[in-house]
Amino acid sequence: MADRSRTSIASEAESEKKAAVVLENEKGANFDSSSLSDYDSVYGGVAAKLNIPDDWPELSSRAPEKYYFWSRSKKSDPLLDEIATQPSVFDDPDKCNYFRPIDNYENLHRFDPKFRWTWREERKVVRKVDLRIMTWVAVMFMALQLDRANISQAVADNMLDDLRFSTDVFNNGNTIFKVFFLICEVPSQLVSKKLGPDVWIPIQMISWSIVALSQFWLKDEAGFYITRALIGAWEGGFIADICLYLSYFYTSIELPVRLAYFWAALTTSEIIAAFMAFGILRMRGVLGYEGWRWLFLIEGCITVVIGLISFLLMPPSPTKTASWFRGKDGWFTAKEEAIIVNRVLRDDPNKGGMHNRQALDWKMLGKSFKDFDLWPIYIIGLLFGISAAPVDTYLTLTLRSLGFTTLQTTLLTLPKQFLGLFTLLAITYVSQRIDQRSILGIFGQVWVLALLIPLRIFDAGSNRWSKYAVTTILIGHPSTHAIQVAWTSRNSNSVRTRTLSAALYNMFVQLSGIISSYVYRSDDKPLYKRGNSVLIGIACLNIVNYIFVKFYYIFRNRQREKIWNQMTQEEKVQYTLTTKDEGSRRLDFRFAH
Repeated sequence: MADRSRTSIASEAESEKKAAVVLENEKGANFDSSSLSDYDSVYGGVAAKLNIPDDWPELSSRAPEKYYFWSRSKKSDPLLDEIATQPSVFDDPDKCNYFRPIDNYENLHRFDPKFRWTWREERKVVRKVDLRIMTWVAVMFMALQLDRANISQAVADNMLDDLRFSTDVFNNGNTIFKVFFLICEVPSQLVSKKLGPDVWIPIQMISWSIVALSQFWLKDEAGFYITRALIGAWEGGFIADICLYLSYFYTSIELPVRLAYFWAALTTSEIIAAFMAFGILRMRGVLGYEGWRWLFLIEGCITVVIGLISFLLMPPSPTKTASWFRGKDGWFTAKEEAIIVNRVLRDDPNKGGMHNRQALDWKMLGKSFKDFDLWPIYIIGLLFGISAAPVDTYLTLTLRSLGFTTLQTTLLTLPKQFLGLFTLLAITYVSQRIDQRSILGIFGQVWVLALLIPLRIFDAGSNRWSKYAVTTILIGHPSTHAIQVAWTSRNSNSVRTRTLSAALYNMFVQLSGIISSYVYRSDDKPLYKRGNSVLIGIACLNIVNYIFVKFYYIFRNRQREKIWNQMTQEEKVQYTLTTKDEGSRRLDFRFAH
């Protein structure tokens, strides 16, 4: 198999035309062109021209696999014992020296270009990472949602009336939260890169939880605005930090689905929170306090505990899992650590370019801001959520205006959570299977548009259950947020850019939240016809925007392909080894769309 693999790779180098034919055949066999291991697609044919020594161990003859939590295989399957190690620049001794991880890379002692492993071993390791890393990450994200979203349940318990707040005060509080969330994104990311996500994330969690539980003593507008600001400031950067942390353990082909699990945890948290609120809000009158005060206090205490445990359950890297709490031998064996490290580096050699506690300087920050090829995704982040966000934010107030009681309102929010969970996982799975992003974004906006129209038509005499059904299906639309976070990471193509691009993308998402807070206004309630007209226009704009972004990346790829194809084989190799172009600016990099 080794000779056959090397012969195949060498034969592809005979001509660009033949390499292109081979690539098309591989794609026809469901080869995942989004994987950075596929250098024919992403790095312009570099992998096809590797100078692999004859005495080096064999490589895999199959493309990278996608692993899902429901994936099952027969233990007796002989294919599982084949080599899973994917070709990469590390298989060429000359290129390996260029792409080799830096000397202070935290996992350098496990890096070995000659190391090989089987599909069976890889599957076992990925499942172990899912269990040890992804499970607790999901719990932490649930804690985030618990503290930032319980304001809606508090409103359902007449919080605004108890404090004599208008809906405009509520809007202002949401805006303040999002503004501070937004402006703290990049600073939080810089601190995280210096201290390490395993240290900074638990600090964030404990800090915002203390502020969240202090809302038990809320009395006036000033206190409301201050707590909203502090919670937003401490939560800012959390999502981007988590995405960076997960990239230490997963390949680019696996990250989108794990991020879907991540956002599925958010929905799961909302479901759990609804049941908790159903019981906690009944405490109205206990010790003379309203139910929503107990909600803030109890849920804040829960997330403080989760934050404290996170200090114990977040290892700094795959090779540093040993501790008094996690065990003196750590979570992974030496071979498992080697598999995690080498498969991640083979997928994206740039991940070895920085230490996980290496701070970003202002020069790096400036380069990331000027990476204009990522701005189309940032614009998507700014606009895509606005079309449905106001409907979701005002759901509890809408249900109360339709005559439902506090407890009925709490339970009626559950169906949209279940629907949203299903559509999120489904659309992310489809995105992985067909390797598309923009098209699925269009589908999500068409879904929203189709339901905004009847919502705009409803009048005061319309059946309240019809309004509820349309609103629930609208809010449960297939969100492409997880796809777009992974899309941003994929098109960043460097640790430096990836670190900040996730924060920048999320800043635009938060900015969209600020905009959406002012679509529904007090003088437009309870039907919000003017607001719904605006949302219809935004949904149409989003459809056009997704089409534009897809064609933009196709255009950019063709531009680079034209330049790349005009270069000789020697010029291509020389460029690969000597270029100062970084990240997505490299001529041999191709954008996903």
